[in-house]
Amino acid sequence: MDNRTVTRADLAESVYEQVGLSRNESSDLVEAVLEEISAALVGGDTVKISSFGSFSVREKGERIGRNPKTGIEVPILPRKVLVFRASHVLKDRINGEQG
Repeated sequence: MDNRTVTRADLAESVYEQVGLSRNESSDLVEAVLEEISAALVGGDTVKISSFGSFSVREKGERIGRNPKTGIEVPILPRKVLVFRASHVLKDRINGEQG
């Protein structure tokens, strides 16, 4: 693996090559999809993409943590975290299994 990062531009270029939209239309489509996903998550919805996985927002409560350097206990404030759960289809593809 070369640990390459896929960017918005890469996604737009792939849409351009595979779907045949113009580069501007491809970029607009990628932006619209990402905005729709973001808006749904901000609104508290779960986003499920078939054969890929699901994104959801989880609330984490306040807890006591510890500074690893000093050992002093510090409160960790409540917050929301983004959670991604890969589908079994995606997990199988990553592990080289046919699916």
